[in-house]
Amino acid sequence: MIASVSGEVRFVGAAQAVIEVSGFGIEIQASPHTLAGLRTGSAVHLHTAYIARKDEAPLLFGFAGADEKEVFTVMLGVSGVGPRTALAAVSVLGPDETRRAIASGDDKAFTAVPGIGPKSARRIVLELADKLVLPEPRETAATQPQVQVWREQVMGALVGLGWSEKDAIRGIDDALETQPELADTGNVAEILRAVLSWLGTAKGTSHTHGRGRS
Repeated sequence: MIASVSGEVRFVGAAQAVIEVSGFGIEIQASPHTLAGLRTGSAVHLHTAYIARKDEAPLLFGFAGADEKEVFTVMLGVSGVGPRTALAAVSVLGPDETRRAIASGDDKAFTAVPGIGPKSARRIVLELADKLVLPEPRETAATQPQVQVWREQVMGALVGLGWSEKDAIRGIDDALETQPELADTGNVAEILRAVLSWLGTAKGTSHTHGRGRS
């Protein structure tokens, strides 16, 4: 198992990065939070999880912090949750919010994650109730990203989840127009949930209007 990777960043994309290690370029899938902290040409150390499944190409997932990796790995133990869904959960909720949702039995929080429906959300909360512990209270102001950084992270997450850049930009602008206080917090997970909710509502409204016109 490849537990970590240290090397030079060669490429940073919307959903993956390439790290050069001893002359080899290793492609690593990662969350928007992790990708936002990478800079081409700089040295990096990532915690990693190597996933190899039958009839699927093996993938290496990278995380800036051990906490993200732990939540990702534990979620893989839930029936029906694959690595893409687990990474989406880490991207949308973040490790702390994931732990809080499980501790409080808030299965609705997980339905904001693409690929997780109500039944899967309830299963996650039930199966992980004793496996993920709430974090100790801590100050978060010093670690909140600057405006341009959270926007990059949210954009990267939306594109990685299948939205076009045009829809992602519109979603961010329109969602924050109705909730401007979120932009001040710079909380990536909360902003991403709000934008996903707005995009889902806008898509449903569009379909409804489309049926009305036909």
